Amino acid sequence: MAKGQCNCGAVAFEIDGEVTDIYVCHCSICRRYTGNNGVAVVIASNDKFRWLKGAEQVTTWRKPVGDWESRFCRICGSSLPMRNSESSMAVPAGSIIEGGDKLQVKHHIWVDSKASWDEIGDAGKQHLQAFEGSA
Repeated sequence: MAKGQCNCGAVAFEIDGEVTDIYVCHCSICRRYTGNNGVAVVIASNDKFRWLKGAEQVTTWRKPVGDWESRFCRICGSSLPMRNSESSMAVPAGSIIEGGDKLQVKHHIWVDSKASWDEIGDAGKQHLQAFEGSA
């Protein structure tokens, strides 16, 4: 079981089961979303994910073109779990505060879109684009 929350603690969630794999997306959308080299997420199936408190504090922004959305706490602005597909959530790895002891970067996706200054230095498998089951 893993638990997570935003910075102010107004929003909290949990994932049933062990979380181990981190996916890092290096696409330009995720870079702008984080202001960093991309976004690191854990993929959780909808039936394993639940909001514990503060769901009313979750704000969603959807990209006008395409199928991308972000969610954040309306109080502190922290990134929160967002829809990954019809059946799964993309949970920001940094928001997990309990049960993430075995987390490791396993996959880098959209590597062909990464910033020129982004140097991938871990053992995660690199994928030029997304792949089945990824963020």
